[in-house]
Amino acid sequence: MTTSTKNSFVEVCSTEDLWEGEMECFDVGQHEVLVLNVNGEFQAFDSICPHQSVSLAEGGFEGKTLTCRAHQWSFDACTGKSINPAGQTLRRFPIRIADGKVWVAEHAEEI
Repeated sequence: MTTSTKNSFVEVCSTEDLWEGEMECFDVGQHEVLVLNVNGEFQAFDSICPHQSVSLAEGGFEGKTLTCRAHQWSFDACTGKSINPAGQTLRRFPIRIADGKVWVAEHAEEI
């Protein structure tokens, strides 16, 4: 894993490593971040479900829906907003794609 101190982004994988419809967790700075390939677009969110701190990587990811294995909380994989129940949002991490590599910011966006 390579760190870019200039922009506070960390290289996590190649775009070819994460196929469409797949997800994987990476350590980025002080955070465990879940990176998803949603229809060819990469998204990055806090990897922990806000309900009971269960890893979302252990759950399901189908189409544009990310589902926690513990109590079936579901989230929009493009926005991080909860579908069921409403009113929750996963922390989102900015992503950059450069030279076939996926880079994730060390800090989440403000909600």
